[in-house]
Amino acid sequence: MRFISLLIIVFFSSMTIHAKERTEEFLVNGKCDMCQERIVMAALSLSGVTKANWNIDTKIATITFDDSKTELDSIHASIAKAGHDTKLYKADDEIYENLLACCKYDRNKLVAPAKPNRHIHK
Repeated sequence: MRFISLLIIVFFSSMTIHAKERTEEFLVNGKCDMCQERIVMAALSLSGVTKANWNIDTKIATITFDDSKTELDSIHASIAKAGHDTKLYKADDEIYENLLACCKYDRNKLVAPAKPNRHIHK
């Protein structure tokens, strides 16, 4: 009986799907601390995203997520819905236009700046 119980436990434990956490980096358009907060919150709003950061100087978002719960594509889409262009998605024009003036970036290019251009709210 004990052997059968052990066999059942081994069988079911081998069927569990192990979460795969991964970290991805990608460019996101933005300019200031408010942009940073918006980008991070958009990423963290998704199930499976455990860490999010956006570097104001390099424009690079670093996102750690469980790829069994969310996809990288969904993260890009969520950030774009918050008003920030990524390589995969462009923010809706109306959402972008409703950003504060300090948050408006050049929508014609998505490249890391050669020289950091940082705007800090006081």
